[in-house]
Amino acid sequence: MKVHILDDYFDTLKTLPSFAMLEDHDVTVWTDKPENETVLAERLAEAEALILFRDRTEITESLVEKLPKLRLVAMRGAHPHVDVAALSRRGILFCSNLHAEGANLAAAELTFALILAAARDLPQQIASARAGAWQCGIGRSLNGRTLGIYGYGRIGNALANYARAFGMRVVWWASKAGRERARVEQETVAQSREAFFAEPDFISVHKRLTPETRGEITLDDLGRMRPDAVFVNTSRAKLVAPGALLQALDSGRPGRAALDVYENEPVTDPADPVITHPKIIPTPHIGFITQDELDQQFSDIYAIVKAYAEGVPIHMINPEAWRSLSTSRAPEVHEA
Repeated sequence: MKVHILDDYFDTLKTLPSFAMLEDHDVTVWTDKPENETVLAERLAEAEALILFRDRTEITESLVEKLPKLRLVAMRGAHPHVDVAALSRRGILFCSNLHAEGANLAAAELTFALILAAARDLPQQIASARAGAWQCGIGRSLNGRTLGIYGYGRIGNALANYARAFGMRVVWWASKAGRERARVEQETVAQSREAFFAEPDFISVHKRLTPETRGEITLDDLGRMRPDAVFVNTSRAKLVAPGALLQALDSGRPGRAALDVYENEPVTDPADPVITHPKIIPTPHIGFITQDELDQQFSDIYAIVKAYAEGVPIHMINPEAWRSLSTSRAPEVHEA
């Protein structure tokens, strides 16, 4: 099959062991972001299978209509950026491994690195040392501080383990079901949403973006944070209401933020206010970008392509599309 892989900004996928899983296919890897959907459609005109690099590209109905040869879209994880109904109408199978084992430890590690960077003013201290000014200001220890984790899932739990190893207290807030799971597992849940945002020294967001969670962290939530508190988001920028974080920082609550995710990515304007804001530590969405994590993630995705090529697709999100392709066959079905 002619397989196209989108948005490999670092051009790393071909260097990983898992890439050999596609050796029987004609593979094209795109390393840049096209300027518009028309250019993207021209690039993918011959694609029979399309591999998504997480949610870096939105799969819209208008794009799908421009890809007459496309038969498979494969990825790993949640997919709010994919118009599944549009794919189904065109008879295009969409497969995503939603149940990959284990937490994304790379994301949890980066999150804790950002917490440490904010606590010890590392960006400022490094800049000061390079400027010949030596020390500048004074940081805070993490031991005895409180970390609030927004969202009760695997990445948040991995982060909680790191925090406890540093002597931090962990408190949670999540959906009603998430809070119940946390209580059953004897975790500390805040008495209220208001208390959750008001009390911790650090708050870190670890929640999936869905239509229901989009924009659910409001300016009022952020405004309840302490003036010395730090807001950390390595999850999804659109979980926060548009413009709320900059407004909150400018108002003095919270005192600082550390971000790995942004409303519109990639951010390539060096004057972008989120990148240049003096109270923000920015990293360029590298939470899941390690050799180990990418190799595992794309092994899962390439397995989807191989299974499809062998006629036994796995992790199907819209199995009706597969059935419409060949009603004469009765393949083994492994739905998501």
